[in-house]
Amino acid sequence: MAEKQAGTSPSGILPDHMISRMIANRQIVMGRDPDHDQIQPASLDLRLGRTAYRVRASFLPGAGRTVQECLKGFSLHEVDIREGAVLETGCVYIVPLLEALRLPDHLAADTNPKSSTGRLDIFTRVIADHARAFDKIEAGYEGPLYLEISPRTFPILVRTGSRLSQIRFRRGLARLDDTTLRDLHAREVLAVGAEPRIDAGLLVSVDLTGFGETVGFRARRHASVIDVDKRDACDVLDFWDVLKPQKGGALILDPNEFYILASKEAVHVPPDHAAEMVPFDPLVGEFRVHYAGFFDPGFGHSAAGGTGSRAVLEVRSREVPFILEDGQTVGRLVYERLAEKPKALYGTGIGSNYQAQGLKLSKHFRAYSG
Repeated sequence: MAEKQAGTSPSGILPDHMISRMIANRQIVMGRDPDHDQIQPASLDLRLGRTAYRVRASFLPGAGRTVQECLKGFSLHEVDIREGAVLETGCVYIVPLLEALRLPDHLAADTNPKSSTGRLDIFTRVIADHARAFDKIEAGYEGPLYLEISPRTFPILVRTGSRLSQIRFRRGLARLDDTTLRDLHAREVLAVGAEPRIDAGLLVSVDLTGFGETVGFRARRHASVIDVDKRDACDVLDFWDVLKPQKGGALILDPNEFYILASKEAVHVPPDHAAEMVPFDPLVGEFRVHYAGFFDPGFGHSAAGGTGSRAVLEVRSREVPFILEDGQTVGRLVYERLAEKPKALYGTGIGSNYQAQGLKLSKHFRAYSG
């Protein structure tokens, strides 16, 4: 059994070396040996298992059921993904993950899509047995993990070991209130390029003028399959329309279209903190901004060779066209303290893909110079 009593570590997000310790103590149970780069500075990548279950619809098991019990009633067919398989757009799949948990009572966890997953418009959520919420793992949970996958724009090729989601472990209360966040900004300068605004987190706005002749990308319909494990394999113009600056710095979002934009602020995450992007307010407009979520320690920070990194925004309009304007607030960056500083920081030293980024598509696309 996993150790069930709290240790002496302070509250906060667990860094890389503490995640390694969890693996050694079998609080994280691995279905096969860890990948060499699977542990991030303050999170762990989660890997797909052997089978994808095509289901009729998304579901939560609730307190009285396991995910496997639900799959008996909701599954349409099984797809063996060990050697690779295509997941089609508009379909919902449930995939058991190679990682399971035996959490002590003092540790909870949250999950989120990886950055590259969000930039491909792949909708993912982690489900645990008896869960009543997606992407939330209660303290003390023991059991398997499953990933719900629904490609929205591009069909994707996945296989056993593909990494679409990540998990972050938390002891106690870690989130900074606005007063503490202002003090941190005074010491570290958390955002440059726009006047920082703090209100239940660091407010983030969209930039529709600051990237020369390209201010964003709109996904092309009926494009080819994207292999989620291949970097620099796709030509940008085969999958995206390039968006040029418009007079007045506005962009009309068409319903059901998918856009890649970027924040006006270049953000910094200090080495002893982590951050998470959360939606601003669903009532401010008829659009949805889907965020990859986790920002690891060192993202955009000088200690990791950064000079500030823009937050990439994955945007969809809802039911009607909507005018998005330059500088409009679209999200909040919530900062949390780490229990200890990590051994490694986010950046080029560990092969991170998005340090010092501006407007950038996912790692699957070749550099665009248009």
